[in-house]
Amino acid sequence: MKPYGLLGEKLGHSFSPLIHARFGSYPYELFEVPKDGLTAFLQARAFAGLNVTIPYKKAVLPFCDDLSPLASRIGSVNTVTVDENGGLHGYNTDYFGFRRMLAEADLPVAGLHCVVIGAGGASATVCAVLEDLGAGRVTVVSHRENTPEYLSTLSDAGLLVNTSPVGMYPKNGECPVDLSVFPALRGVADLIFNPLRTALLLQAEERGIPCAGGLTMLVAQAKQASELFQGVALPDASVSSVAAEIRRQCENILLVGMPGSGKSVVGGVIARRTGKPFVDTDAEIVRRAGKPIPEIFAQDGEDAFRQLETEVLRDVTAKGGQVVATGGGAVTRPENLPLLRQNGRVVFLERPLRLLARHGRPLSSSEDAVRELYRTRLPLYRSVSDLRVSNTRSVHDTVRAILDALGYPVTIRAKSSGQRRKNR
Repeated sequence: MKPYGLLGEKLGHSFSPLIHARFGSYPYELFEVPKDGLTAFLQARAFAGLNVTIPYKKAVLPFCDDLSPLASRIGSVNTVTVDENGGLHGYNTDYFGFRRMLAEADLPVAGLHCVVIGAGGASATVCAVLEDLGAGRVTVVSHRENTPEYLSTLSDAGLLVNTSPVGMYPKNGECPVDLSVFPALRGVADLIFNPLRTALLLQAEERGIPCAGGLTMLVAQAKQASELFQGVALPDASVSSVAAEIRRQCENILLVGMPGSGKSVVGGVIARRTGKPFVDTDAEIVRRAGKPIPEIFAQDGEDAFRQLETEVLRDVTAKGGQVVATGGGAVTRPENLPLLRQNGRVVFLERPLRLLARHGRPLSSSEDAVRELYRTRLPLYRSVSDLRVSNTRSVHDTVRAILDALGYPVTIRAKSSGQRRKNR
C-alpha cells in the first residue's frame, strides 16, 4: 500500500504523523523534497495522497488535474488525492482549519481591519476566511513590506494573523512584529504550532490580548484531509479531542519553585507516569560545567552560573514532550521566562519554608537567606506559572494533583496483595 504523507521542504517540526494516526490506520510519512525535486516527486506518484505545506501550496497547482471550487477560488492547495488512474485532485482543507481555529478561540473578525503577515499559500487561505467572515478590511504584509514604518500605518488593526514561518522551530524566539504598534488589537492568531507558544503569542499574552496558536487549525485541516483520503466522515468533535491529546503528548511540563521544594523528585515521578523523558536543568548544568553547582558559584560566580542556566534552558525548552525540573533561580532572569512558557505549561511547586531542603544549595545556607529568596522570587513564580500546587503531602498525591489539573489521565496503582488482605 502506498503511503499518505506530508509534502514540504523542511519537516522536522511536523506533528502530522501523530495527528493522522488518530484519524485512521493508513501509513503516513514525511516527504522532504527540495524545490528542484518537486516535479520528479509528483510525477513518480509514490504516494496515495498528500498534505502540502511550505513552500509548495501554490507550486503544486499546475500538477493537479482538477481543483475543488474552494482551492480554485483561493489559488492554494494543501491536500491532494490520487484517483485509480493516477490523477491528482487538489483541495484546500486549511480553510476549514482556520475557521475552526478562530471559532474555538473566539477571536473577532467582523468589521475589523485584519492584518495578515506573510504572502504565501497560507496567507491566501486566511484572507478568504477573513473576507467570508465579514472583515472590514484585510491588509497583507509581505516580507519586504514588514518594516516598522509601514506597520505604523496599520495601527487601527483589530486582528493580526501570522502566516509566515518566523518563530517556527528550530528558530524559536523570533517574532514577525512588535505588537506595540497595534494599540487597537482585539485578537492575535499565529498559524505556527511548534513551538506551542510562539514569541508572538507570548507577546500577546503579556499584553492581555486574546490569542491562538496553530495546533487547532493543523488538527482540523488534517481531519478534513483524512476524510478525503479515506472516503468517510469523521465527527467534528474529534478535532478538539485529538488536539488536546496531541498537546498533552507534545507539551513540556515544567516545574518551578524554591530550592529544595521537591521539583526533581516530583518531576521524575511525573515523567514515569506520563512516559515523557525527564530533564533536570541543574543536572545538565553540572554535566556541561564538569563540576558541582557549589563549585561553579565559588569559582566562577553566580553570573556565570546564570548564563549557563539560560543556555541550558534555551536548548532544553526548544523541544517539547518532556518533564523539566528547573533550578530555583531560573525565574530571576527575564529572558528565561518566555523560554519556560514557549512549549508547555509551568507548575509552581509550593512548599513551606520549614520543609525546604538546604544541603548543597549555595543561596539557601541560612534561614534568613531562604526567607529573602522566597520574598523576592514568589512574585516571579506566580507570574510565570500556569498552575500552583502545594507539595506538602506524599509525592504521589502531589503528582496526582498536577496531572489531574493539567488534564492528564491518572493511573491508579493497584494495591499489593498485602494491602488487599489488610482492607478486607
